Amino acid sequence: MLCFCPCFDDNHHPTSDDVDLDLEPVLLISGIGGSILTSKRKKLGFDTRVWVRILLADLEFKKKLWSLYNPKTGYTETLDKDNEIVVPDDDYGLYAIDILDPSPFVKCIHLKEVYYFHDMINMLVGCGYKKGTTLFGYGYDFRQSNRIEKLMEDLKVKLETAYKASGGRKVNIISHSMGGLLVMCFMSLHHEVFSKYVSKWICIGCPFQGAPGCINDSLLTGLQFVEGLESFFFVSRWTMHQLLVECPSIYEMLANPDFNWKKQPKIQVWRKHSKDGETSIELESYGPVESITLFREALRHNELTYDGKTVALPFNFAISRWAAETRQVLNNAKLPDGVCFYNIYGISFDTPFDVCLSILMWMEMKQFLLNQQRQMDSLQLKE
Repeated sequence: MLCFCPCFDDNHHPTSDDVDLDLEPVLLISGIGGSILTSKRKKLGFDTRVWVRILLADLEFKKKLWSLYNPKTGYTETLDKDNEIVVPDDDYGLYAIDILDPSPFVKCIHLKEVYYFHDMINMLVGCGYKKGTTLFGYGYDFRQSNRIEKLMEDLKVKLETAYKASGGRKVNIISHSMGGLLVMCFMSLHHEVFSKYVSKWICIGCPFQGAPGCINDSLLTGLQFVEGLESFFFVSRWTMHQLLVECPSIYEMLANPDFNWKKQPKIQVWRKHSKDGETSIELESYGPVESITLFREALRHNELTYDGKTVALPFNFAISRWAAETRQVLNNAKLPDGVCFYNIYGISFDTPFDVCLSILMWMEMKQFLLNQQRQMDSLQLKE
């Protein structure tokens, strides 16, 4: 008889042996940061989870996930040449999008921030869906472009698998956040395949015209997925920033400059000007097009140190051009006849559109983040 341990209590995980064979298969597709990424040794095959992880998160992230964009291939490639980044496909693709850090420690403390599709998966299983027959997941390397060939081909294979496993029933897609852009790119580039395999597309919080508040801030100061005390055990804001600057997926979520915005998103910057011995403070505004100039200025000296070498990380204009082409792919997308589309979004809180900084505040924030990073590096080296 096994002893009871609350950390691994499976009583809340419903199972269903008697599956309703009339259920249409469901494919869950994650958003940015919503897939487990592992670093796999090219020679030995040994792998290490680098995203998401709580223990040694920052150290492993910098060693194995910091990357550079390759304009010749269109892919973002890790600086660690001995390893490759892969997404686990265990449990019919559901493992990678369920609990993003499935370590015993995280399960014990039940850190809700990394429980991603977990509750939805359990709910669907409880409703009669069966993993591998009517329930599948699609995690992907979210560093890459939403239209890159590998992601498109893998999604095609996943749709075909779900279609065949369920006895030829069309698939219902549930996508979250940036996953909606990936699906929309697939629908645009593989229209007939989408029409053949998809019955319904349910989209949750997709930034179809961009996510200007989040992305503008991410390119300037970084991105923090976890707030409060837990953030000290997670990837730091600036460490994440140094990856995102080289990710096409981020540039593809900049504000669509051709969209007829009711209120145009903008970045506001307080600048100090001196003329004839007099100093003034002026507020300057940058729209979706003008903000590129600001990004270039803010990131012109951005760099990281990897394996003892300095690597320049300015605003990447090659990625910007790629992202502009992705925007055209998205603009050309059309929903096939017979496919139902549902768009779910929240209205309780306003989505942040604008970013307002002072140049002095931005420089101080950047220096603070760099100093914090050096302190963390020093502590990790001592350990």
